[in-house]
Amino acid sequence: MSTAAAPVRSLRAGTVLADLIPASRARDIALVVGGAALTGLAAQISVPVPGSPVPVSGQTFAALLVGTALGARRGFLALALYAVAGMAGVPWFAQATSGYGMPSFGYILGMLLASTVVGALARRGADRSVLRTAGAMVLGSAIIYAVGVPYLALATGMTFGQAVAAGLTPFLIGDALKAALAMGALPAAWKLAGRKG
Repeated sequence: MSTAAAPVRSLRAGTVLADLIPASRARDIALVVGGAALTGLAAQISVPVPGSPVPVSGQTFAALLVGTALGARRGFLALALYAVAGMAGVPWFAQATSGYGMPSFGYILGMLLASTVVGALARRGADRSVLRTAGAMVLGSAIIYAVGVPYLALATGMTFGQAVAAGLTPFLIGDALKAALAMGALPAAWKLAGRKG
């Protein structure tokens, strides 16, 4: 009886996709490490942008996906592990870099905050419909830029306008595509989980 009731309970509001896996400390550790590793792997999908020290990469998409799928606490821990390991020398930031002295490090700090926020929104059901997922992804991206662009300006001596031109404007189309992917993938995952439940 408890086996049949568990899937129904897990699909209620207040759960995230990771909660569909039976709870244990080992699960949480694996999810956090896996979320950090996924972000590090996605960061290697990286294309330099002419005139900008910030490349287009898959790490922003991964960070938002990790936060949404794992929830605020585990999403924060996964991105904190990603950031700390990268600062300690693991070459898994974009373009196989590491450290904290690079001009794009502010985006990593922004991802840490964004993954936490979208994870909290996912607990409120923001990942279960196309429109709400779009809103969560737009907010998450805005948070990343709100931290990353000023950091870029400070780290490079650019004016704020120059930092926007180099560290925001070239990425808007790619962010729209990433949001569209999330808008399809996350609600579809919930529908699939509901059918299995």
